[in-house]
Amino acid sequence: MGKPVRRQPGWYLLGPAFVAAIAYVDPGNVAANVSAGATFGYLLVWVIVTANVMAGLVQYLSAKLGLVTGLSLPEAVGSVARRPTRIAYWLQAELVAMATDLAEVVGGAIALHLIFGLPLMLGGIITGAVSMALLVVGDRRGPRAFEQVFSGLLAVIAIGFLASLVVGPPPVTDVAGGLVPRFDGTESVLLATAILGATVMPHAVYLHSGLARDRHGRPEAGRARQRMLRVTRWDVGLAMLLAGAVNLAMLLVAAANLAGREGTDSIEGAHAAVRDALGPTVALFFAVGLLASGLASTSVGAYAGAMIMQGLLRVSVPLLLRRLVTLIPALVILAAGIDPTRALVISQVVLSFGIPFALVPLIRLTSDRALMGADANRRLTSALGWAVTVVIGVLNMALIYLTVTGTG
Repeated sequence: MGKPVRRQPGWYLLGPAFVAAIAYVDPGNVAANVSAGATFGYLLVWVIVTANVMAGLVQYLSAKLGLVTGLSLPEAVGSVARRPTRIAYWLQAELVAMATDLAEVVGGAIALHLIFGLPLMLGGIITGAVSMALLVVGDRRGPRAFEQVFSGLLAVIAIGFLASLVVGPPPVTDVAGGLVPRFDGTESVLLATAILGATVMPHAVYLHSGLARDRHGRPEAGRARQRMLRVTRWDVGLAMLLAGAVNLAMLLVAAANLAGREGTDSIEGAHAAVRDALGPTVALFFAVGLLASGLASTSVGAYAGAMIMQGLLRVSVPLLLRRLVTLIPALVILAAGIDPTRALVISQVVLSFGIPFALVPLIRLTSDRALMGADANRRLTSALGWAVTVVIGVLNMALIYLTVTGTG
């Protein structure tokens, strides 16, 4: 008789959510959160907190879908949709993936410019090259090695941005005041939508289902599956807590140190203001956190894009080839001399418009008892999921109205 299979401890099973969480602290988050804090102070603290709670629910449902069905979300959508629908759905998902890649490559380029003074174009090329190397690690060493590398990068990102908060903590009363939901004109709605797009990331929703499935397989119904779902809730909770703390730190540091200063409407200006207010060491931490964010998130984005294409079009494209193709739009933006910070914020708005296309099928599929069995969503869970979708849709419609009419 062979030796009995040793039951792995719960902490060893953590990981997929931390890879997905990389998407929640990418350079688009930096641009949106810093712009919000510098422009409106603590006004939009409530948006970050709300968005992070939404993200936790969504990511758990995505992971649950992968564990229970053995399918990624793109595969599940592709299995029930006809070919024209699959192609149309893939096109919008691809647009979202391109917006994601734009934010991440541009962010890495800005970080390399801040640290080493490199031209943005060269920084973008280096960011793309390093992301390819990170993808090779995941492709050759397996899911566990992929998780370890990106969990390490997530730790670097957290230290890089939380350092500023430790050195220059904001007033508690001002932070508490920012928890009251409100807006202040069109620009605040634009930034709130950007924060949502940068937090509830469509490609992370698609990806997490595949990450959980690839790491843990499809546990049998019963005790094994219930234990895995319980571990997954902890995985998502801890990862979202860390990502939320980093996002909140970005806004709070900007609100406490950058509000009212000129030139803080760009990441470069914000970096300079942080250096002046908190010193060169904290500014270096800020830049290193931004660099780790760009390098890690662009790799995760490319991985998600390949999973989306394979699930919807049933076409397998090598990760490195896809990385080269999706790198082009970001390099064009850098070469054209377009304001990189503004490009980052707008890319997050584009992401926000893609969120309902990920959430609607996710909630419908995880609520389907024929598909999910006893692990289908409870009514309250589905209601909360639909509420998240409606809130994001209303924000998007308000943004369009305010922008077209010029009010606010």
